[in-house]
Amino acid sequence: MELYITIAIICIGVFLFIKDYFSIDTTSILIMALFIVTGVLNPEEGFSGFNHPATITLGCMFVVSGAVFKSGLIDGLSSFIVKIAKIHYVVALIVFCLISASLSAFINDSAVVAILIPLALSVCRDAKIAPSKLLIPISFAALFGGTCTLIGTSTNILVSSITEKSGLEPFGMFEFSLPALCLMAIGFLYLFFIAPFLLPIRNNDTEKEITLELYTAEVVLSKGNKDINKTIFKSAIFQTYAANIVSIIRNGSPISIYNRETVLEENDILKCVISPEKLSELKANTSYTLSGDKQVEHSSGHVKKLYETLIPLGSALVGNNLKKSNFRNIYNCSVLAIRHRNELVRQNISEIYLRAGDLLIIYGTEDEIAELVNQKLLIVLSEYKEKKVDYKKALPALLIAIGVVSAAAFELTSILMSSMIGCLVLVTTSIVKPKEAYESIEWKVIFMLAGVLSMGTALEKTGGAKLISSFAFNNLGDYDPRITLSLIFLITFVSTNILSSKATAALMVPIVLSLSTAMQISEKPFLIAVMFACSLTFMTPVSYPTNTMVYSPGNYKFNDFLKVGTPLNIIIWIAASLIIPYFFPF
Repeated sequence: MELYITIAIICIGVFLFIKDYFSIDTTSILIMALFIVTGVLNPEEGFSGFNHPATITLGCMFVVSGAVFKSGLIDGLSSFIVKIAKIHYVVALIVFCLISASLSAFINDSAVVAILIPLALSVCRDAKIAPSKLLIPISFAALFGGTCTLIGTSTNILVSSITEKSGLEPFGMFEFSLPALCLMAIGFLYLFFIAPFLLPIRNNDTEKEITLELYTAEVVLSKGNKDINKTIFKSAIFQTYAANIVSIIRNGSPISIYNRETVLEENDILKCVISPEKLSELKANTSYTLSGDKQVEHSSGHVKKLYETLIPLGSALVGNNLKKSNFRNIYNCSVLAIRHRNELVRQNISEIYLRAGDLLIIYGTEDEIAELVNQKLLIVLSEYKEKKVDYKKALPALLIAIGVVSAAAFELTSILMSSMIGCLVLVTTSIVKPKEAYESIEWKVIFMLAGVLSMGTALEKTGGAKLISSFAFNNLGDYDPRITLSLIFLITFVSTNILSSKATAALMVPIVLSLSTAMQISEKPFLIAVMFACSLTFMTPVSYPTNTMVYSPGNYKFNDFLKVGTPLNIIIWIAASLIIPYFFPF
């Protein structure tokens, strides 16, 4: 009976992951709670994910990598990166891919991409390169880099920790680096020689057919505005500011029928689709009022400006709207326009539920925007301001990070112990303050990881993992192990494009461990296949957080990821099926 309940709960979880009714961490905790409430897991087993080695290791690594980022050490390289990348598109492509992959091997890939997006956009503006030609490769390169080391992604840590808890040897820091580097080399050949012909060209002023990034804004025709009593076609907002009016609210109610000959009236609220550049010009015209604009006098003399920003995965704004979060009053700045991926937004801006990857144009001071960035609510895209390197903290933070990696690499201790000691040294020496340490941890990821671990625990306890592996063995046992490995890789990366990488790993690891035992062969090729397949997912903008992050800034469409990512996924699938057994025989 417990097995049926387990399968039912996992099916509910899969449904919720796909439908995205709740945030991924909420869904994960809900699954864990269902296992406990139904009695499949007792409370100790259900909550064991919170003290699981993978969860603790990941939390400590967030602090270690956060210390390196906060020191400004990586930002100190920004001027050099931009200078080199401006030479030519091919140079920019190679430089950004190499940096993205190199940093992602040791630091959280989402944090790496968050730093590289503004740099890449700056290069694109100066070198007249379409952002759409550069951002997908940066994201894909980060995924390749993450597979190269044990700490490259949280999925690698998760798979290794589950393996260790099952009584087997955990993976070493660089144990699977060689096959990962081989796959990276193949991936880079694709990104450098094939992807440029498949990537779309958008947001490049040198291309006439290019459509600019457009935002939805609400404009109020204040008293004295010259557009009052003019038709839409003859109005300045249409002629001068090139705004496309998608709805008109008059006296509190939307006008159901209107066209270019409709006459505009005082206090009309016009919902417009407009480019950021024209929005900035319109903002300077005092006869127009932007809905949501909050005029505040600053005695300190700080000037308010327009900032183009991105909502990253894990931001507290995700799943909320501006009205409920009381954004304007709490943060003292105004959201003037929003770009909800490539969807046309028709409801009020303040009532739109925000998603990771949404772009916002915010009117605020530099200090106000900096506070939003510090709280990890937003990433600024419109301009990149290089941080000053604090060498008193930067060098010790770097040395501690190197020590954490080296101790685990030379097997002086486990990655759990080395990361925990590194974290404690950072805090006790005041290189990182306790508050900064807490802020460095991606708590949504921690809760998600703790929740999804319960699925694997339930499968093992109820015998579900053995049942599934027995089914697989009965149908695949007579085949060559390479074919079985290839099918495991295929199932895993397809599942990851539907679920999250952590949920897929938590489900697949117990199954492949039971399958390898039944086949009486080494479990390591299967485990590495699961690691790689969970990370190397390129087919959709929601298959991995970094893909979601570049979706809006690159002005991509869903099909762009299918067009560029699907051939790459097939190539990597075939290559991995041959490369993994070469380095890790059955």
